[in-house]
Amino acid sequence: MPNPTAAILIIGDEILTGRTREGNAWFLAQELVKVGIDLRQIRVIGDDHATIVAAVRELSVAHDQLFTSGGIGPTHDDITADAVADAFGRTIGVREDARAILAAHYAARGLEFTEARLRMARIPEGATLIDNPVSSAPGFSVENCHVMAGVPNIFQAMVAGLLPRLTGGAPLRSRSLQLMVPEATIADALRALAEAHPEASFGSYPFVTEGRYGTNLVVRSTDPAALEGAFAELQATFPEGQ
Repeated sequence: MPNPTAAILIIGDEILTGRTREGNAWFLAQELVKVGIDLRQIRVIGDDHATIVAAVRELSVAHDQLFTSGGIGPTHDDITADAVADAFGRTIGVREDARAILAAHYAARGLEFTEARLRMARIPEGATLIDNPVSSAPGFSVENCHVMAGVPNIFQAMVAGLLPRLTGGAPLRSRSLQLMVPEATIADALRALAEAHPEASFGSYPFVTEGRYGTNLVVRSTDPAALEGAFAELQATFPEGQ
């Protein structure tokens, strides 16, 4: 049975303008590999309601899981929750369990529970909360769409709590071989290996170090035996590799 598929939707004008360096998709991609969920697409969009609605509808239909990052904070431009609710035809409002979590968090720190902070308790109808052990404001899941914060340490904590709830597949394993030769010189041999081992995937990644060209060759497969067989032939083909 094939692994479930996923897409990541990064939401925020600050990503598109270059003000903030995006790292959440990079982090989540590595975690999805470990649990056997095949990432098929990463998309970055701005804080525009109609754009978010359209992207959520498209990506949630095309993939088994959709993960979003950004736009669920307390400010006026945090519009992801409303857009996701619209995308799934759900109403949205302050939910008592989310409100209670936030109220307790701010009370414990002697902070006022303002209207702006209350915005983070607005949850689409029928959603399941995603725990936030860092700052309490929860994310949520609606059907196969999992809505999480954009702040990296909060996002990572939410992912850690969410992924065990999802059905994965066979983890994608990899082996790598480094050659100190230009990528073009090994392209034909690598193509032949890929054709001979359709149960594995082969990738080549060029680099330059101290003025010398090199290539990292990577073999990937969800089948451990297929991986080892393909890698053994890769080593035999390029015995000079490290």
